[in-house]
Amino acid sequence: MSVQHRLSNWVEGVTGKVELPLRLELWNGQKIDFSGETPRVTIRLPKASAARYLLQPSLSNLGTAYVEGDIEVRGAAHDMIAIVNALARSSLSMDGKLARIVRTFTHDRGKDAEAIRYHYDVSNEFYQQFLDPNMVYSCAYFENGDEDLATAQLKKIDHILAKIRVQPGQTLLDIGCGWGALVIRAAERFGARCVGITLSENQHALAVERVKAAGLADRVEIRLQDYRDVRGTFDRITSVGMFEHVGIKHLPEYFGIMSRLLADDGVAMNHGITSTDPDNGETPYGGGEFIQKYVFPHGELAHIGTVLRAMQQGNLEAYDVENLRRHYARTTSIWTDNFEARAERVKELAGEKRFRIWHVYLAGCSYAFDQDWISLYQIVCGKGGRHPRGLPWSRNYMYEKR
Repeated sequence: MSVQHRLSNWVEGVTGKVELPLRLELWNGQKIDFSGETPRVTIRLPKASAARYLLQPSLSNLGTAYVEGDIEVRGAAHDMIAIVNALARSSLSMDGKLARIVRTFTHDRGKDAEAIRYHYDVSNEFYQQFLDPNMVYSCAYFENGDEDLATAQLKKIDHILAKIRVQPGQTLLDIGCGWGALVIRAAERFGARCVGITLSENQHALAVERVKAAGLADRVEIRLQDYRDVRGTFDRITSVGMFEHVGIKHLPEYFGIMSRLLADDGVAMNHGITSTDPDNGETPYGGGEFIQKYVFPHGELAHIGTVLRAMQQGNLEAYDVENLRRHYARTTSIWTDNFEARAERVKELAGEKRFRIWHVYLAGCSYAFDQDWISLYQIVCGKGGRHPRGLPWSRNYMYEKR
């Protein structure tokens, strides 16, 4: 059977199940519309061999084809992701090999540092194109739902610092401090003495600059350091968007180190992405496979149940758990819009291939959070069997205005 015949059968099968605002352009000039609606996305196959990606349209297959230039895709990222997911749903089983792949990775200092450099050391200006002015690369907090990104990110930081009840003069360790927004805020507004650690040289350099510019060098120290090498005791510990890099098997050790570094009556917060798949930690249709290949090498997402069990194994007791999935869906949606609005500058900074990787990655994350394939939890915790100093009995204090 010819490639074109197989493709025609596939198109007939898809359009028999779902109507999509999609146009397919073949290598011979033929155009196929998947509905009577004006196409919002166009997929062009420049040669017959590219048809193999559509015949098995997993998110990994189509994402790889787009990134490597084997197919061309035109349209807004949000539309692209929604239509590609519809193609996968209409053609693939949720349970098949293309849907879920169990992976286990070995983590050590060298591999973790390499993975962090790959993701974060593109350039600081690259991230400035789609993040807020404070460059907070984690889920924002939309208290009322109508905040702009900059306001929502500041509210997220304040929400975290209020939850762990940071007091003037207390010591705070921020594991995976990024470009320093949280430690600067903790010192400036809450009066804490802070240490922020990162494995990204670009983040470290800019965070140090920002601390000096804010006049906080006597209260904030930024280190290029692995969390496993930190020594000392801290009244408060935060980890925001970092533990996804640790590895599921290493979570008890990770939380154990947090427990060792935390004062007996201290309070910590772990803020991170989780999988909603309790078995394999995978997202449907190969989305996780694409991210592993192109975006986050060696990244692993644990289910919230796995996280809480690992915390207990690491001698940490969870005091409060909050799901911010909807907030991350909105955050990544705004990032996607910002990224597209500055597309030409992004291409100049990162090149065509990395542009295509992030184009689908950001929109794909927004879709995955929206569909409850992945989630985001903030967990307030302390040492097992201890009583945290100054932590009220109810949650009311978390929402007091300061």
